[in-house]
Amino acid sequence: MKFTELDLPKEVLQGIEKAGFKELTPVQEESIPLALQGKDVAAQAQTGTGKTAAFLISLFTRLLRNRRPASPDPRALIMAPTRELVVQICADAEVLGSGCDLRVQPIFGGVDYEKQRSALRSGVDIIVATPGRLIDYYKQRVFSLKKIEAVVIDEADRMFDMGFIRDLRYLLRKLPPFDKRQTMLFSATLNQRVMELAYEFMDIAEKVRIAPEQVTAERVEQVLYHVSRREKFPLLMGLLRKDPGMERVLVFVNTKKEAEHLVERLKANEFKAAVISGDIPQRKRMRILDEFKAGRLNFLVATDVASRGIHIEGVTHVINYDLPQDPEDYVHRIGRTARAGAVGKAISLADEDLVFHLEDIESYLGQKIPSCFPLDDDFVWDYRRPASRKRTPKPATGGGEKKRRPRRRRRGGARERKSDA
Repeated sequence: MKFTELDLPKEVLQGIEKAGFKELTPVQEESIPLALQGKDVAAQAQTGTGKTAAFLISLFTRLLRNRRPASPDPRALIMAPTRELVVQICADAEVLGSGCDLRVQPIFGGVDYEKQRSALRSGVDIIVATPGRLIDYYKQRVFSLKKIEAVVIDEADRMFDMGFIRDLRYLLRKLPPFDKRQTMLFSATLNQRVMELAYEFMDIAEKVRIAPEQVTAERVEQVLYHVSRREKFPLLMGLLRKDPGMERVLVFVNTKKEAEHLVERLKANEFKAAVISGDIPQRKRMRILDEFKAGRLNFLVATDVASRGIHIEGVTHVINYDLPQDPEDYVHRIGRTARAGAVGKAISLADEDLVFHLEDIESYLGQKIPSCFPLDDDFVWDYRRPASRKRTPKPATGGGEKKRRPRRRRRGGARERKSDA
């Protein structure tokens, strides 16, 4: 189906044309017509399937058709689990909403506290936010939720995984009743806990399910290497040497410590790499992502939590340096490549500790991942090691002598003489 076949306002069609969209993706074809009818929608779809455009197009259409007198109170709310996802949704909204006279405001922690506060006070139409800071402003009565007409919950499953579900429920309870607003929920899986959220806060939601294998199998070339843990980095060096087409690579690991260690080794071998993790200041995180998008960084090493919401065109390869423990994370990871109809390659390294998760991953995919054992010439052993960090000696006290303990007094009040030995 083409977008021109839908009954959309000309302002929305203008933004769709600017974005270069012509035909609907499966999740768009299933969810947009339902949303245009005013129905609540609970959709299962992976990242990279066009779900952001699906709810933005539906949201813009609703707000344009139900115009109301100018008011500082927001009319719609989009909630997402990460700052990066909020930024990406706003970037997509800027393009798709270029023909709409609607004010979109991102709200997230880490930057511009007073600037965001001022923007809310001056009035916005759509808030795109992570739950934490939004609740902060709400409790200060910076804005009101009484006039919300539509709400979107993006990546609902991650709201649970990242511990935001309590904040999410708090905000949903402050909205108008579910029969007085439209709600759209998007999640990688419509499991029991996600559907309980839908039953509690949605008005008989229409379910849309897009199977994971439709997302991953067709456009992503997958390969898995069985390798020992000590051989993973030599094999990675061999793969990089053999494939000069690795221009923009996302490397996934399971821990922040492993991410930092891997980046040090890549840098030691003259690869431009950086870590993205949850504790990096927001401005630095955005700068790293911008450098990766611009090609000034070739490798971005991330954990699953930190990488949520990353939307970067032209990622040539995804490398699962550590095989994920959650099957859904595998689908999410390799969905970072082959976006918007492009092709990509996903390489996984299964070591002796993490290979036990392979069966669950393949069961979730509904297919076997092509696998092999690397040959001797696939490894590079003469790579450079990072310079060892020198320990900074502790500053000496008392002219190099050990710190003296307090002298004890003898009975009768006389001090004990300290030996020079």
